[in-house]
Amino acid sequence: MTTATQITLTRARHGARAGLAEQLAARLAERIEQRLLAPGARLPSVRDAATRHGVSPSTVVGAYDLLQARGLVVARPQRGFFVREAVAEPARRAAPAAAQPLPPPVDATALIRSMFQAPQGRPAPGMGTLPTAWLDAPLLQRALRRVCRHPEGWLDYGHPAGDATLREALSRRLADLGIAAAPGQIVTTVGATHALDIVSRALLQPGDAVLVDEPGWAVEFARLARAGMRLVPVPRTADGPDLVAMEQLLKAHRPRLYVTVSVLHNPTGHSLTPAQAHQVLRLAEAHDLVIVEDDTYAWLASPHATRLAQLDGLKRTVAVSGFSKVLAPQWRVGFAALPPALVDRVTDAKLLATLTSPGPLEAAVADCLAQGLLRRHAERLVERLDAARTRTVRLAEAAGCRFVAPPAGLFGWVDVGCDTESLAQPLLDEGWLTAPGTLFHATPRPTSLMRVNFASADEPRFWQRLAALRKRLAGTVPHTSGHR
Repeated sequence: MTTATQITLTRARHGARAGLAEQLAARLAERIEQRLLAPGARLPSVRDAATRHGVSPSTVVGAYDLLQARGLVVARPQRGFFVREAVAEPARRAAPAAAQPLPPPVDATALIRSMFQAPQGRPAPGMGTLPTAWLDAPLLQRALRRVCRHPEGWLDYGHPAGDATLREALSRRLADLGIAAAPGQIVTTVGATHALDIVSRALLQPGDAVLVDEPGWAVEFARLARAGMRLVPVPRTADGPDLVAMEQLLKAHRPRLYVTVSVLHNPTGHSLTPAQAHQVLRLAEAHDLVIVEDDTYAWLASPHATRLAQLDGLKRTVAVSGFSKVLAPQWRVGFAALPPALVDRVTDAKLLATLTSPGPLEAAVADCLAQGLLRRHAERLVERLDAARTRTVRLAEAAGCRFVAPPAGLFGWVDVGCDTESLAQPLLDEGWLTAPGTLFHATPRPTSLMRVNFASADEPRFWQRLAALRKRLAGTVPHTSGHR
């Protein structure tokens, strides 16, 4: 990851203007190749780039010309320079008009790659995970040692639906949340994202319409779009999904599936109230809609939070969750709790995708659940997260920002008062990884909103730098609609 120190152009060794232009071009080319500058992203204006890197405008023009000559950027008259979009391979046969998906969203891999290349030495307010210092490596080591005493069952593929002890433990865990799911209704997966993927592949065909929350999770948008589904965004407000808009979309598009987050929504942090949940289920019943409820942040939420699967009894809902958010990002263990009629279809989709899921890790998670270790670990995380959230809210508001939904859970949806995509690059130059709001929309749009991770955004220096940079970007406030 390029830091502010690394990006400073070395005049001592390359005093010529051409040398400085080549250095700047190389830095930007590296970001483009690492997908930290996504296809379609606008490069800073010549004047802003010159100020940021301490060089002359002619040096920036030279660097941009080099990038254009290498085919990495394109110049658009009166608009500036943009990262070149990937050229799609021609389709063998055009799909019928009704089956054409909406344009793919902002390249979500840019966000994913940034998670693997986060700046070292500074907190990353845009990260989607808890800081590593918050996680409990000894807990994981002890769990693995215990289950490694009996490795005999790991010598074959295991049960297609997943480790039996884990499915039994998950059945008990779901019962604590008010969701009745027998072990036979649970299919384990390689993380929650894998669960979302195999459920949608089991239930959908290319061209099918799918309701999604907007703003929502960029990876889910990209995954569905690339599978050929038609994304139908449901506006998500500070009070939950816009139910009037949702009913209109159901009538107009007749979607087969709605992928949503009921508890600690990403990025707004909102959780459904019982009244809202009942309305969503009423609409699903009236329009024969299956709801896939992504409960990824379950361990960071109150066990009494309202879940659609709880009210519906897994009749037309599928409950999806995982453990990487609270155990470790590499512990890719997830599951889907399903209506009985869907179990075989989803199990078949799992077999075709991965054959099996990781038995040793599943057994270790089952051990943590059975002994209450995961529950106690989660309680400690929630206490620590509550304190970090209080600090972050205080710092953000002191910097002149406002939260457009009540702060809750891991993420906050904050209005910083200027275009957050323009803000992201100068912050990245100084080592601060952020998540601009455009990443959370099914189709790109300018926005003054940004998602912050409360666990890694309680750093005064970050908000001080954000406030200072915002003054430079005064007048770049995009046209946004409140909390959306």
